Amino acid sequence: MSFSLAYHNVLTSTSELEALITGCVRNERGAQAKLYELFYPKMMGMVRRYFPASELAEEILNNGFLRAFQKMGSYGFKGSFEGWLRKIVFHSVSDFAKSQVKYSDNVLLVEKDEFVLKDAASNMYYDDLMKLVYSLPETARVVFNMYVFEDLSHKEISKHIGISEGTSKWYLSEARKILKEKIEKQGLHLKK
Repeated sequence: MSFSLAYHNVLTSTSELEALITGCVRNERGAQAKLYELFYPKMMGMVRRYFPASELAEEILNNGFLRAFQKMGSYGFKGSFEGWLRKIVFHSVSDFAKSQVKYSDNVLLVEKDEFVLKDAASNMYYDDLMKLVYSLPETARVVFNMYVFEDLSHKEISKHIGISEGTSKWYLSEARKILKEKIEKQGLHLKK
């Protein structure tokens, strides 16, 4: 069985990827640099959904790659390498969020989640929507991204960033409310 990965016009076959991984296990800097180059765009995209500031995202991503290089020997060539790497980088995002964001354990969910109409969101370009998501307050943005983009449950989110499930639901509700207001303010929603 053979497969290929293409990132920025760099083609890597299964055997080339295995050779890079093996080189990383042996702590070869050239193999680490090539692997970093191959997966940087996709992993950076994931990190920037949570932390859009370039320098901060770069720091978090580099911490994730460092962890991956340290744990490379545990990969074992079972399943998708990209999925394995994504999980490690996501843990780096989660750990950073947990260490930087101060949460109150006493916040209760006081209103039902409000959804932005799909029709309204479909009227927007992806970049416009992501700009609105990036503008959310940090905690609300992290919870929103984990729930919407990573498809995590409130229970999983609460474990990742050290908040209660109710607090996670409240932040998601706040994010949706803020996004809805911004969409309406910018006239990007459909008129009824």
